[in-house]
Order: sequence, then C-alpha cells, then structure tokens
Amino acid sequence: MKNLSIRLCAGVFVALMAFAPLVQAQEFRIGFVNTDRIFKEAATAKAAQSKLEQEFSKREKELIDMGASIKAIADKLERDAPTLSESQRLTRQKQLVEQDRDFQRKRREFQEDLNSRKNEELQMVLERANRVVKQVAEAEKYDLVLQDAVYINPKHDITDKVIKALNAGAK
Repeated sequence: MKNLSIRLCAGVFVALMAFAPLVQAQEFRIGFVNTDRIFKEAATAKAAQSKLEQEFSKREKELIDMGASIKAIADKLERDAPTLSESQRLTRQKQLVEQDRDFQRKRREFQEDLNSRKNEELQMVLERANRVVKQVAEAEKYDLVLQDAVYINPKHDITDKVIKALNAGAK
C-alpha cells in the first residue's frame, strides 16, 4: 500500500514536471485593486460623499441644536430644582425625559437614514469601479484581479490606473 502511494506521488510529480515548461511559457498576470483607496481618492467617491453631506447637513444641524437645547434645559432644571415645588420639579423632569426620548429617536432615525444612503452611494461607486477594473484588466491582459488580500506585492497594484480611469470617466 505504501509502495503504491509512493509510485502514485512520483507519477504525479513527473506529470507536473512535464507540464512545467508550458505553464512557465504562458505569463499569468495578477493585479490588485485597493477598494479603500478608491472610496477615498476617486472623484466619484468624493462626489458621493459631498452629496451625502449636503443631503444630511440640515438634519444633522437640527439634531445638534436639539441636543444643545435639551442640555440647557437639563442644566436649568438642576439649578432651579432646590427652589421648585415637588410637582413643578416632577413636571419639568417628565418633559425633559420626553424631549430626550424624542431626541434619541430622531438621532437613531437620522443614523439609519444616513447609513442606508451611504451604502447606496458606495454601492454605485463600487459597481462603477468594478466596471473600470474589468476594462483595465481586459485592456492590459490581466488573468486575475483581486480586491482583498492579506499581502500584495506593490508591483501588482493597479489601483492608480483604476482611479485615473474612474476620474477620466467622471469628467
């Protein structure tokens, strides 16, 4: 049984060695694209970020103002508490709790809406980037292009080419 395994391994080795010159004769080109850099540096990604900031800046300012108002009311209640009657203090505390609950709800809704829109915009940028990656890969005859890897030799990084092509297409 052990003899058979050794002969089988030797046969596979000989077969692989016979094909080695053919594999070496054909160049296998690998490229790598850093999607984080695309999201930070590409004009389309920057435009998407600006669009989101513009779209959500008003709501964000309203939330900041609302938070400051609630803090001011809480500070005033703390200062005035010793001079207020029990019923007045309880009424103000109840109002403060209701305002804070409303603020927390609005803040949560804002964050959910922002995250949803951000994902939509990033998805559009990624789809466009993937089309450009495919174009670059076909034009330069790459056999494989990776987007995530533990280590990549910088000579295989084609991110700059993709960003240039994305930016040229955005104009």
